[in-house]
Amino acid sequence: MNHLIVQAIHQKRFLKLRYYGYFRIVEPHAYGLDSVGDAVLVCYQVSGEGLSGAATGWKRLKLYEAVSVTETDETFSGPRPGYVPEDIAFHAVFAQL
Repeated sequence: MNHLIVQAIHQKRFLKLRYYGYFRIVEPHAYGLDSVGDAVLVCYQVSGEGLSGAATGWKRLKLYEAVSVTETDETFSGPRPGYVPEDIAFHAVFAQL
């Protein structure tokens, strides 16, 4: 478990990730393990790039694919519209909004 991600969720702090060679700024909403035991972050990307070309939107990121994860000093107000915790298929949840 990554305590930095848990802390960012509890404190509603943005995370900066380098994922597949792209930098992304995200609002972390839920963090846990999926059914095969991979650590997953459900987040809303507010800026950055990615393979899909979409700079914003909901993402489900496998954390073993992230090269770096850092917490920023900036906070967000809370869950984004469209976030439904019950829809997330985690085997184990470490933190969620």
